[in-house]
Amino acid sequence: MKPRNEKQLVVGLDIGTSKVVAIVGEYEPGEPVEVIGIGSHASRGLKRGSVVDIESTVHSIQRAVEEAELMAGCDIRSVYASISGSHLETRNSHGSAAIRDREVNAGDLEQVLEAASAVNFPADRRVLFKEAQEYRIDGQDGIRSPVGMSGVRLEASVHLVTGAAAAVQNITKCIQRCGLSVDELVPSSIVSGKSVLTDDERELGVCLVDIGAGTTDIAIYTQGAIRYTKSLPVGGDQVTNDIAYGVQTPTSHAEEIKIKYACALAGMARADESIQVPSVGDRPPRRLARQSLAQSVQARYEEIFEMVQEELRRSGYESMVAAGVVLTGGASKMEGALELAEEILHKMVRIGIPQHVVGMGEVIGTPQHATGVGLLLHGSRPDGKRISYPVGGSVGGLIGNLQGWFRRNF
Repeated sequence: MKPRNEKQLVVGLDIGTSKVVAIVGEYEPGEPVEVIGIGSHASRGLKRGSVVDIESTVHSIQRAVEEAELMAGCDIRSVYASISGSHLETRNSHGSAAIRDREVNAGDLEQVLEAASAVNFPADRRVLFKEAQEYRIDGQDGIRSPVGMSGVRLEASVHLVTGAAAAVQNITKCIQRCGLSVDELVPSSIVSGKSVLTDDERELGVCLVDIGAGTTDIAIYTQGAIRYTKSLPVGGDQVTNDIAYGVQTPTSHAEEIKIKYACALAGMARADESIQVPSVGDRPPRRLARQSLAQSVQARYEEIFEMVQEELRRSGYESMVAAGVVLTGGASKMEGALELAEEILHKMVRIGIPQHVVGMGEVIGTPQHATGVGLLLHGSRPDGKRISYPVGGSVGGLIGNLQGWFRRNF
């Protein structure tokens, strides 16, 4: 078996409320990331983005990583992981630093970011993410890429995201107990935006809404920079629970009904359509009008989009998102979700599909993989940490691994 050339690998670990997904990519500097492996496993150890059962979370991570290793033909040693939950808080800060050699270099950028991060946060908060929005050199503002420019003093407006130290430690502990090191923990909304948004949307102003199982993550961009992030404690699991209680069926059947028959806009379901609903215990199944199901689902999606609208107003950027709203995440695929979002938010809405990577497009080209693909893009950025180790295997071995993965999952 011929080994591949040694390339730089990057691994994204999307730790979600309903499932854990590990995606492996390889790349050469200046070239797109190629996805070469993916693994997933049901998650039962998280609730609304936070760990509530360490053993269960560790097991889910292990299984997802093992499956990704098998398909990619490599040993995973470190990961870029996502983090979500209502404990995340956002803040825009300001920092300044002297330009040491009278010409801005990467070290000066790092120094001004550190200065902006030196905010008096409570002891139980930890800075997870920091990114410059724009720079100023000696009074000249609106600078986006200051490297190489001359001056004496560098200033920066910086977007910070902090998280509860305990929540950060619990997720980190789960990953480390799987024998992995954590390259970085990144808010889900940030990395999802990297994979589904275009440069034009960021420039014009756009609101990303990533609807997962336990949380709905929001990221607002204007003038090419991140301005506001928020994680709401509501998602697709609430829709499943509504169905389970509303039609009195076990949660596992409610999830199946949601995927197959649910609709977020009751007007899109015909009045004469009906579905079979399994009952609890040994009771016989019943028939239910699909329109009744849609009405229940619509009520929950209306609540989600109304919460998004409220956050847009609270952020102060509602009138500045000229490119509208981009929906992504597993729960965004619901029939009628796009149309309902347009109706409530009064903006253009589209579904965001992961892009900017190559390989396995038929597998990763769906909204539920926006965060995982975004982690690959984040980890492979030129100023990011890179991991290099050989990838064993051959084309034939990769095809065999792909076939095995499809047999297990479809």
